[in-house]
Amino acid sequence: MADHGRQNLCYNIKNREAEGTGGAAMNLQTAIVEDSKPDAERLKQLLKKAFENENISCSCFASGDEFLRAGWREGYQVVFLDICMEGTNGIETAQRLRAADPDLLIVFVTSSPEYVWDAFPVHPFDYLLKPYKEEKFEQLAGELRRVLCRQQPELEVRIARQIVRLPLTKIYYATAQNHYVRVVTDDGECRATANFAQVQEQLQTQPEFLVCNRGVIINMSKVLRFEGDCIEMLDGTHLPVRQKDKNSLLAQFTQYQFRGMQREF
Repeated sequence: MADHGRQNLCYNIKNREAEGTGGAAMNLQTAIVEDSKPDAERLKQLLKKAFENENISCSCFASGDEFLRAGWREGYQVVFLDICMEGTNGIETAQRLRAADPDLLIVFVTSSPEYVWDAFPVHPFDYLLKPYKEEKFEQLAGELRRVLCRQQPELEVRIARQIVRLPLTKIYYATAQNHYVRVVTDDGECRATANFAQVQEQLQTQPEFLVCNRGVIINMSKVLRFEGDCIEMLDGTHLPVRQKDKNSLLAQFTQYQFRGMQREF
């Protein structure tokens, strides 16, 4: 991780508290699959406005085929799908997505209400009719926010005398440091006043977390390579592997990767 990314997370937390927002902003990855560029841009603007206080990313794809080739493996939480498109249409695209990820939130967009019933079997989260109405979109954004806040697992720790919730998807690893736990995330690193066993218990509720050594737990989705004696993370950090359990740890990591490949195909 670059040095500028290793900011003291406590500073950011204090700033949010002073601003009255409290807690960490929600991380939201969205995709728009739409063959009309003006419609895609309008939808993107509405998303940015509705989630202006969140960490939102929005990627656009011009067809269902393009999205299935390049985009759908990127961990999107919400996908906006135009129903009527050349090639693989929105409903066919949604069927592929639903088979791979039952929890994905799919929002269909269309200018023809009669297609709504055709989309019903893939259990979409909602529908948007074109042209988009800002009032309707704000209502949809509120419903999405409530669902996503429940979906995102978080690590709850005490930092600088404040209870903070860190999204598990952003955590690289955590290590024990005397009476503290050092947690490294996409946003930087922080020192939590916590018992390592308590942090480990919270993190291991998710299948991507692995204890690779005494006082070291990693997020396997953030691993670059398993080198035998150590694990190299995506930020360049090398973490030691418990030698007596090396083969077992490698097997668990390989199984995790295999499960990820199965979800992709």
